[in-house]
Amino acid sequence: MELALRLIFKAVGFFSLISIGLPSNMMILASFIHVRITERKLLPSNAILSMLALVNLLVIISKGVPQAISSVGVRNIFNDIECKTISFTYRICRGMTICVTCLLSCNQCIILAPPSKSWLSLKKRVPANMPRIMLLLWCINCAIYPSCFIHVRAISNETTSKYTLHLEFCNHDFMTFASYVANGVAIAMRDFLFVGMMTLASCYIVFMLHRHVKQVQGIRSSDRNHGKSAEYKAARAVVLLVTIYLALFGIDSCLWIYTLTVSRVSPAISDARVFFGTLYAALSPIVIIRTNKKLQTTIKCSSKKSLIPSAETTMTDTSE
Repeated sequence: MELALRLIFKAVGFFSLISIGLPSNMMILASFIHVRITERKLLPSNAILSMLALVNLLVIISKGVPQAISSVGVRNIFNDIECKTISFTYRICRGMTICVTCLLSCNQCIILAPPSKSWLSLKKRVPANMPRIMLLLWCINCAIYPSCFIHVRAISNETTSKYTLHLEFCNHDFMTFASYVANGVAIAMRDFLFVGMMTLASCYIVFMLHRHVKQVQGIRSSDRNHGKSAEYKAARAVVLLVTIYLALFGIDSCLWIYTLTVSRVSPAISDARVFFGTLYAALSPIVIIRTNKKLQTTIKCSSKKSLIPSAETTMTDTSE
């Protein structure tokens, strides 16, 4: 009974995550690609959001979909090569989620910063070098996970070492204590470095927003809406994204620490940790769609264009 209940909750959770996360991230990605093709340019902040949508999409495909499949009783569907590919994709894209969210907050911090000499240099260099920065982030995350191609294999009857992570479909056997610790230290350093940077950047953004609110308090009510510039609306959206990420990262970290204190981890705890670790990929696109004016305009224009042919078809059919 307990097993059946756990699988029901797991199925509902992960299928809901997929049904929300897949279409919303695909919509963001398609809309910004359309903007890039039609307008021949994309703002750095929107380019970052496009990258976030891409890695969110890959996180859901590589982790959410297999978890949903396992919740309906399917087992051992991946061979060694598929296990290595799925594991590598998920771990890199999870790492990129942290890095891209950090980049988004740092970029917004630079946009809101006063035009002093040091900030002006960043304001010029960061947008111009955005493709290089994103490529560097991909390289950093790829360099952390070579063990996926060496130690990950499909579940089998073979004996594994005590330094093995038993995943849903695959085993990640580090073989030695040194390899296990080195992998953990590299991931922890990456996570806490970028989480720390996004937290500091978000605190600065909140400070700038607070100062902006105090500045517009004395302005006439008719001018207040004008005072709420696009930059500050975008800044509030970035702070919301970072807050959601930090909350989910905190839950994930607490569950991870708990698993280190017990000898046998409950499957429900493992499922909960994977769910909260993947949930950001479904929640962040909702925030992006609700707060990004360019995205909303593009989606509305696309909807209107799709309705025009149907209306013309109806008129033609009626006249005939």
